Amino acid sequence: MGANGARFGIAVRFTRNRGAERLPCRRVWAFAAAFAVAIGSGPIAAQDAPVSPPAVGAQQQPSLDALSVVKLRSKSVANARSARTLGAQREGTGVVIDSNGLVMTIGYLITEAETVDLSTADGKVFPATVIGYDNVTGLGLVKALTPLPVRPVEMGQSSEAAERDMVLIVGFDGVAPAYIVSKRPFVGYWEYLLDEAIYTAPATVNWQGAALLNREGRLLGIGSLVVGDAIGGRGQVPGNMFVPIDVMKPVLGDFIANGRATTRPRPWIGVSSQEVQGNLIVTRVSPDGPAEDAGLKTGDVIVGIGGQPIKGQADFYTRLWKSGDAGAEVSVDVLKGNRVETYKIKTIDRNHYFRSRPML
Repeated sequence: MGANGARFGIAVRFTRNRGAERLPCRRVWAFAAAFAVAIGSGPIAAQDAPVSPPAVGAQQQPSLDALSVVKLRSKSVANARSARTLGAQREGTGVVIDSNGLVMTIGYLITEAETVDLSTADGKVFPATVIGYDNVTGLGLVKALTPLPVRPVEMGQSSEAAERDMVLIVGFDGVAPAYIVSKRPFVGYWEYLLDEAIYTAPATVNWQGAALLNREGRLLGIGSLVVGDAIGGRGQVPGNMFVPIDVMKPVLGDFIANGRATTRPRPWIGVSSQEVQGNLIVTRVSPDGPAEDAGLKTGDVIVGIGGQPIKGQADFYTRLWKSGDAGAEVSVDVLKGNRVETYKIKTIDRNHYFRSRPML
């Protein structure tokens, strides 16, 4: 594919089992335009939005080096704490962001990784090393140990992306046209919060680490999750959530130089939860984590922090992170049966919980 600028102005090539055909970019965007028409000019409604991505054609496999993505495989260290929930071997997409082999991806693909390999569209494999994983943004960086024959992506401005913008979701296995259907906070059950995430529809597969590109081919975000409520409270429409690229820009230099942001780490207690009527039902306690050490158990209901009632997950996280640096002690009020008990939990830096690759 041709150069940059209007990177979709020439063609996007899809490789079939037999030969190949070139799919002009106007056809790719036509799919997204059809989706926009389906949604209409008024407020996005669940009954108007399609529930599956537009088909590009049967048995089509993309050749994607020109869109700056590579396939990423990782294998976790022995006894990785994250293996229970994420698996010991992980696979997704990485986005090449500079000419020195720096690749951005979603952080959970490389958490506790012992080995990382990157593959180009022709199947050639390039070993890589982990640069760092940012718990605040959820993004991760790896670097190829030998030069990558892949042109780096141009950075976009995710703050300028708007609802109804047509976009491309580019994973290691294909290209899917989509539409930005909302920009709003994302609250994760694992002590994670984004002030503003990008939600797209229709939903696509293999979103992990996928590149979200605007019409000029510039990077807007990195794929994180599939969700059932892409349009928020307006209806249940399946889609995908992307971490906006702007959140990583302020700390990118620190990560390249130091493997992590130089800001002080947030306090972490190690619970997964589900919000119910403003309170948090503990669904999982990280083994050997601060909450377990303090005595919290699955099924407990968190109702307050610092002696004050909470108003949901986002409120709990925000107040936890404002309680001090990692290592600070926090008081968490927990409903057990018909009584409220207060637990003193000594927080830690989340990075210290995960196991590192053995040093040779």
